[in-house]
Amino acid sequence: MVVARKQGTSWRGLELYLCIAYAIVYEGFVVWRSSATSNEYSTGAKAGWLRGLRPGWIGGRMMDLSDTQWRNFRSGLPALMGVMAAFSILGACLRSSLGLKGRGMARFWLMASLVYVIYLHGNCVLFILAITLGNYLLTKSFAGKSAFPYLLWIYNLTFLISNRVYSGYKFASFGEQFAFLDQHRGELRWHINFNMVMLRMLSFGLDYHWARISRPSTVNWENHTRKCDLCTLEASGTEGAACYLSRQEKPVSEAQYNLVAYLAYLLYAPLYIAGPIITFNAFASQLENPQRAYTKKDIAIYGLRWVLCFLLMEFLTHYCYFNAFAISGVWQMLSPVEIFIIGYGVLNFMWLKFLLIWRFFRFWALIDGIETQENMTKCLNNCCDLETFWKSWHASYNRYLVRYLYIPLGGSRWRFLNVWIIFTFVAIWHDLEWRLLSWAWVTCILWGPELLVKSLMRTPQMAGFKKTYVYRECHALAGSLNITGLMLANLVGFVVGPDGMKLLASRMLSRENVPLLLVIIFSFYIGTKLMLGIRDYQEKGKEKTKQGNRLKEGLMDEEVPRTD
Repeated sequence: MVVARKQGTSWRGLELYLCIAYAIVYEGFVVWRSSATSNEYSTGAKAGWLRGLRPGWIGGRMMDLSDTQWRNFRSGLPALMGVMAAFSILGACLRSSLGLKGRGMARFWLMASLVYVIYLHGNCVLFILAITLGNYLLTKSFAGKSAFPYLLWIYNLTFLISNRVYSGYKFASFGEQFAFLDQHRGELRWHINFNMVMLRMLSFGLDYHWARISRPSTVNWENHTRKCDLCTLEASGTEGAACYLSRQEKPVSEAQYNLVAYLAYLLYAPLYIAGPIITFNAFASQLENPQRAYTKKDIAIYGLRWVLCFLLMEFLTHYCYFNAFAISGVWQMLSPVEIFIIGYGVLNFMWLKFLLIWRFFRFWALIDGIETQENMTKCLNNCCDLETFWKSWHASYNRYLVRYLYIPLGGSRWRFLNVWIIFTFVAIWHDLEWRLLSWAWVTCILWGPELLVKSLMRTPQMAGFKKTYVYRECHALAGSLNITGLMLANLVGFVVGPDGMKLLASRMLSRENVPLLLVIIFSFYIGTKLMLGIRDYQEKGKEKTKQGNRLKEGLMDEEVPRTD
């Protein structure tokens, strides 16, 4: 038995090294081929075919700035950093010198954020204030009544759709005497950013409603406090020492659900443009007591990591023009291998772009004493199933949907139906486009089999099978198919659209490309085995930590003198 166990361990070690070697070769090939293809279209006869290339600063190369979001964020970084410095320094001075907290900080943040939002949207801030004040009146009038959640969702969905249909409205449509206001509509389209404001409006309304009816929390606080160092400190009497989950789930006092705190929450400058999403309860509690989960050193390291990720993006956009190939339509003229690499590269570009945008604003909020949830909790290439992917991509939005939509709709009892409702809402929330609805429904179709298999694997009859090597191989194969499905769904929704997908399928699913498809699935299979190995390593680390804690508790118990 001992010999067999050692042989199994050595084989798993050899298997891991082979998988790592394959992954290095695979990623090296992707970078080399994408860089070579990009070079071909940046110089010579094909130069000019790609839209969105601009002169770069690395080695005299062109860089890919074809993505509007990334181009605007990158060009606006100097101004954003200046605003961040002024906003944060002034807030810190007011907190330290005047001892401002609670309503005092809410007033400061409201005034400072209002100046910021007026710069962004100009006179259109009047539309924002009108809709948000209507939401506040609705909440204060009907919160606590059984019909309120329905009224709140109807109100917010009506404006979400109406804002898009009428492209943010024109003042002239309300009378010619107001037409002059349309001359100053700011730097950003207000109805695009309003999507984030709408989520905060819902959070304020539902948090206040649940506080009024004293809705019981779904968290086992006894177990949570025992495992959470911050909540243990809070329980021992340390003021303000609470984790994000505790701040989110525990309602603040009714006096804190006031108009000033509400508007400060909706317009809070660090999180206004892109989030991460924070609930009203969590925001209001940090008005009184700034976050203590991150030290100054932690925040500095977080900022340094952001700088390194930014440099990685600069390297990527100088050498690999993934997005330019996608939006220019040039991908249609490439070989099947190159089409796959461009599709894979675009998704990695999108992941890194959103990571940089979200982490910049989260870093700003942390400097200001406000903790929010991390949006990108895992690398895109470390997700082998839909559930893990959606929990780690825009994680704050995922948890928001769980809190305000999934659980109120019945949670796991109606899981298969809830998936369709939630993803349809997510598509509409992003934009009113058929390609996004196609993405949502393709994702739901892919999710069905995964939910069924996971439900089956949780049964007691499968406990023994889950420990076998066959299960691990099946898991890796299923993971490779899941990754393929995820790529297709996201390419439909965010890159090529349904029409482009037909062309992509016709190019990739031909008989001569069957070997390529098998290589792609095999590569994802190897990648999934690596992911499973990483998870095993993490689980072993957690188990060692638990054993160490139990050992310490046992030693402490032995040191306590007996009194009998």
